[in-house]
Amino acid sequence: MSATAARPVNAEETGRRIEEVLDRLAGSTDPAAARAAEELVRSLMDFYGAGLARVLRLLSASGEPLGTLLGDRLVASLLVLHDLHPEDRDTRIARALDDLPEHALEVVGFDEDGGVLRLRSRSGGGCGCGGSDVRSAVEEALACFAPEVRSVEVQAPPAEPALLQIGARPTAAKAR
Repeated sequence: MSATAARPVNAEETGRRIEEVLDRLAGSTDPAAARAAEELVRSLMDFYGAGLARVLRLLSASGEPLGTLLGDRLVASLLVLHDLHPEDRDTRIARALDDLPEHALEVVGFDEDGGVLRLRSRSGGGCGCGGSDVRSAVEEALACFAPEVRSVEVQAPPAEPALLQIGARPTAAKAR
């Protein structure tokens, strides 16, 4: 194994870098170079996608559990990118939220047209501060597992009913 193969890779960051390079090439004065770069990326995607599909088939045929692979952010993002991930969108969203137990979130709904995932906090405590921090953590986790989610809305937990104070009824002796 080479030293570069062992280096951790952030899939979202790598995707952005690839897009930036392709954009720079598309903006260059040589359209043939831009077309060649796009063809190279497509060919590499086909190559890696075929390899990943084979890995999944071999693991499935051998009876090896896929859970570890499917739970890995990098592997999951590659499988989703190549439309090979065996889990449906809702399962992948649940897997991403399970990675964030400190936020205790439940899915309220998903708008497929807009790609908006609506979540509700299950924890009633706190001041409601840090909503953008929660949203950022969720969006980062979902980028690998469910890139079809384009934005996240986090709702506050439902208000708990008001606690009524019930006092003791005065006795007959006190009432006189």
